[in-house]
Amino acid sequence: MQKVAGTPAFAKIAPPIITPLDRFVHKVSGGRIMLSRGMLPVLMLTTTGAKTGQERTVPLACMPDGDDTIYLVGSNFGREQHPAWTGNLRKTPQARVSFEGEEFGVVAHQLSDEEKAEVWPRLLELWPTYDRYVERSGRNIRVFRLERI
Repeated sequence: MQKVAGTPAFAKIAPPIITPLDRFVHKVSGGRIMLSRGMLPVLMLTTTGAKTGQERTVPLACMPDGDDTIYLVGSNFGREQHPAWTGNLRKTPQARVSFEGEEFGVVAHQLSDEEKAEVWPRLLELWPTYDRYVERSGRNIRVFRLERI
């Protein structure tokens, strides 16, 4: 699956299909099920829109680190633009997470290049395709640490 997920075709097809499907399944299951969870840990992140001020909810792969910390990678499937949720967190770092059937508040911190270099190897263990996303996107992919509040 990782080979397929690293292709440009997947970057075009996946967002309009997988994202709405994950939202739907999450909603009808009361937060207990997410389709993408079979490949890697997934959460639902609710941010405040940077331009609209409206709530925005998106399913995202994540890397839990203990009970109170979760890392998110703004890979956007290797597309050229940063995903909107990263801009939302930069403007308003307070957000909500639904993870493994539990909802809680978080505060986001965008990692500096040095902080990112420390955690990147662990992120690659989880999803080696992140390196392909960096190459294809041509951008410095944003990584966030979410701390439970």
